[in-house]
This record gives sequence, C-alpha cells and structure tokens, in this order.
Amino acid sequence: MYLSVATTHRPATDLGYLLHKHPDRLHETELPFGKALVFYPEANEARCEAALVLDVDPIGLVRGKGRSEGLLDQYVNDRPYAASSFLSVALTRALRTAMSGSSRDRQALAETEIPLEAVVTPLPARGGEALVRALFEPLGWATTVEPIEDVGAQAGRASHYVTLKLAGAARLSALLNHLYVLIPVLDDDKHYWVGEDEVAKLLRRGEGWLESHPARDLIVLRYLIHRKALAREALARLAPETVQEDAVEPAARPGAGEDALETPLRLNDERMLAVVEALRASGARSVVDLGCGEGKLLQKLVRERWVERLIGVDPAARELEWATKRLKLREAGGPPEGRVMLLHGSATYRDRRWEGVDAAALVEVIEHLDEDRLPALEQVVFGVARPEIVVVTTPNADYNALFPNLAAAAFRHPDHHFEWSRAQFRAWVDRVGETYGYTAELSPIGKLDEALGAPTQMAVFRRTAQ
Repeated sequence: MYLSVATTHRPATDLGYLLHKHPDRLHETELPFGKALVFYPEANEARCEAALVLDVDPIGLVRGKGRSEGLLDQYVNDRPYAASSFLSVALTRALRTAMSGSSRDRQALAETEIPLEAVVTPLPARGGEALVRALFEPLGWATTVEPIEDVGAQAGRASHYVTLKLAGAARLSALLNHLYVLIPVLDDDKHYWVGEDEVAKLLRRGEGWLESHPARDLIVLRYLIHRKALAREALARLAPETVQEDAVEPAARPGAGEDALETPLRLNDERMLAVVEALRASGARSVVDLGCGEGKLLQKLVRERWVERLIGVDPAARELEWATKRLKLREAGGPPEGRVMLLHGSATYRDRRWEGVDAAALVEVIEHLDEDRLPALEQVVFGVARPEIVVVTTPNADYNALFPNLAAAAFRHPDHHFEWSRAQFRAWVDRVGETYGYTAELSPIGKLDEALGAPTQMAVFRRTAQ
C-alpha cells in the first residue's frame, strides 16, 4: 500500500522539516506487522514529494488467531496490500511528530496552510466514489477517484478499490489526521481490537473538524467498527444534543471484539473495580492516578469515603478537560474544593506536587511508553516519590491469541509500544521490587483462560524499605 504527500510551497524541500525525514535518505520504521519505508521520489525547490510504502508480512498475519475464521479467508484477503488501519498505524509510528503539528526547525510553517497533494492506493472504498467524496470534499479537498479493476470487476461486479488523489491548501498535520481517521472508515474494518481507548484517539485526531463534518455519525460508527456503545460515547462528547437513547445497545456483529461479548460486566469495569479494591485494602488515604486520562478511575474513587485526597496526572490537556467535566470540579454537586486536583504532567518526570501520597495507580499506562523510558518512570515513582502502595495494570500479551479480530503479533491498540506476556511482566515486577525495596502480588483481571491467563494483569507493590 502506498501513500504520497507533495507540496509546491517554496522552498518545497521544507517538507522534510515538517515530516522530520531528510529527503536524501531512506527512512525505515519497524512495525509489529511489517515495516514502513519513507523516501522522496522528488525533492527540489519547486516540488517535493514524500512517499510512505507499507510492507506488510502476509504470512506473519496468519500465525495464531486473526480476525478471519476460515483457513482460506486467512490467506486470501487484501490486508497486506490495500490501504487500511495498517496504514493508519504506520502513520502514527513513522510520522507521529508531523501528525501532532510540531516542527523543531519550521514551527511557523507547520502552523501554516500550504499547497498539498496526496495519493493513496489501492484504497478500499466500501461505499463507492460517492462516499469518498462525501468524506473528503467537506474538508476542502479537491478529490479525484480512479477505480482500480480487480477480480470482482472482471466477474462483472463493481470494484471497490480506488486510487484517491487529494489537492488543496491545509496544514500538513490536518491532512495526515484526515487520512488517519478516514482510511479505516472507507475500509469499514480494523485489524486490531477496538476498545474504549479508541474513542479518545478518534476525538484527538478529529479535533477541530469531526464535530462539524456532515458525515460525522457515519465516520464515528465505522471508525469504531459498528460498536454502538462506543459510538454513542464518542458522539456524546462531540455533540451531546444529537445522541439518542436508543443508540446505546452494544453491537453484536461477529468479530466485533471482546467488548461486544463482555456481559454483564466489561473488562474495563472489572479492571477499575480491581484497582479500587486494591487501593481500599491498602489503607491509603491519598491517591495519585498517573495517566488519569478523562478521569474514569478518579470518578470511582471520589465516591469512596476512605479517600481524603485525590490527584490526577496526565500529559494530555484535552483529557484533563474531560476529567474536569466528568468529575464536576468546581460545579454544584461536585467534590469539595481541594479534595481532587488535576495536574498536567508526566510520570516520567519528577513532580513534587504529587510526592508524599500514600498510593499511586498506573492503570494501562506503561505499555504506552517506549521501553527505554520505563527506567525514568521507575525512578520517579519507585525511587523518588516512593508511595507505600503502587498498583500497576497492563495487558497480558498471552491472552491476545483469544481475540478473534486481532491479527497475529499486533497490539490491542496502535498507541501501545509493547505488550508483555505474564512471564515478562513478572520479570519486570521482580526487578523493580528488588531495586527499589518493594514486594509485589500479581493478580489476573477478567475472564481467566486456563492456558493463557486473563486479559489484564495487575501488580500491587508494597514498600518494604525506607
């Protein structure tokens, strides 16, 4: 699958500064399912074009369980070749900084609308040319759709593969985020497990354009692979007045992922309850939630009378805004002034504002860090702050084989930088405990498989040394 982005802004080679990729070199990014290659077919002062080619390993995709159920389906499919959620993941890995709108050397240019052209091919367009235009033209893109003949077309059926060409003036980050969201929408599928954290990703990538898009509801529903409960949550945050109460029923389509089958209690609910119970049993009176996101754990803890002081820390200001609304801070009916404090910060940097708490929680946080950043987190949390109790949860990679719509070697979420097996988690827990003077108890969370364990693994660290 192939994506190219070009500009005629002068000097056009400034595109290299925006993409953080030098035009004279080939750039390679390893992915769980293959590799992404970025290179420049053309680079001069008048026009510069960067291409991202995704090389997916088709054999690796069928090792273990994937979304397909039949042997033939596993090998005869377009996943390694057609633009899909694989390409969206590659964008976040290979062009993450460009997508954020940051440029160390050309920040003013990153914030400027410049002439841009983009080509994506082959692109599955389930909905045809009309849908392609309905998605991109309201965003200001001049859209060209060229059908690609396939086996179905030769048999008399219309092909749903196209080459998409876009042209217009926009910030580069806007173009990349439009493609990130709308490519899997056109494919109407995803290769990885979709859960509640995917809602936050959609809102972040759709910020500033999705809420007013005329096809907003369709985009949300398809992006979340027809998970109606998740779609309703996303729409409630985008446009609360449009959400209908009859839209809350969870999708039950085959292969929709674990959440669709988790009744009556979803995995995230079980995880939160387990963490709350561990904190309650610890006797802690003050708790910091590191990587608190939109405040789901804090919302549960604020109802607990034993908690005297709560602190939420997150590096995303938008998530803290949602946490403020969820917790009704400084509103009638909200917690007393001073009981809950939200801080913009990171668990990898020392922050005296939350040091001295009795307990810290890291719920589904560590897997979002590069592994080489873990020592910094360990030093800050266990070495400097040193709370009496630290509760850590993370996915159990062993269990991934049981998710029917998760490709082999893929992570549950594209923002995960690693996922540990039970043995790897145990080794990390033991090393941290020995290094910093903690003992730890491990517990499974969720439905327990005899061979593969539970979907989530939790460690409760207790400090033994001063």
